[in-house]
Amino acid sequence: MGARELPRFQLPLQVAAVCYHRRGSLVEFLLVNTNGGNKWTFPKGDPAASLSHSQAAEREAVEEAGARGRIEPRHFHQYVHSKGVFWKPPGVQEFVVKAFLMEVEHVGRPQEEMRHPTWFSPEDAKRILAKGRELKYARELQAVVDRALEQIPATRLLPVRG
Repeated sequence: MGARELPRFQLPLQVAAVCYHRRGSLVEFLLVNTNGGNKWTFPKGDPAASLSHSQAAEREAVEEAGARGRIEPRHFHQYVHSKGVFWKPPGVQEFVVKAFLMEVEHVGRPQEEMRHPTWFSPEDAKRILAKGRELKYARELQAVVDRALEQIPATRLLPVRG
C-alpha cells in the first residue's frame, strides 16, 4: 500500500463536542435529540476543511445546542457511532467520532430546530444515551461520559440528596 492510500476499512470521521458544566461539585452534560428525535447524542457532525477538528466540534455545539464556551484543542476520546437502520437505504453507516471536551459558559437558542438541548447528570446521560441503541453503540457512548469525567478537572461524583 502506498503512503497516500487509505486502508479500505477506515471509517468516515465525525467530530463531537462533549458539552459540560459544573453545578457546585457536580458535572452535567448537555445532550441533544438526534435528527429523528427519538435518541439523544452529543452535538456532532462532519469536520470542515477550513476548520481544525476542535473548531468544527465547537461549531456543532453552537448549531445543534446553542452552546458557547471553551473547547479543548485536542480530542480526549474516540468512539464508533452509527447512523441509519439496516432495513432502509442506505443502511447502517458507521463513523469514528473524535470527542472534544467543551466547558459551556452560555446556552442560547440552537440554530437547528428540534434539537431540544437538555442537561443531564452523568448517570442519567449514560442511561439516556443507551436508550434505543444496540448494545455496542450504547457502550461506546457510555464510555465517552466515563472518559470525560476522568478528564474534567476536580470532578467528584456525589449522589444528589434531596
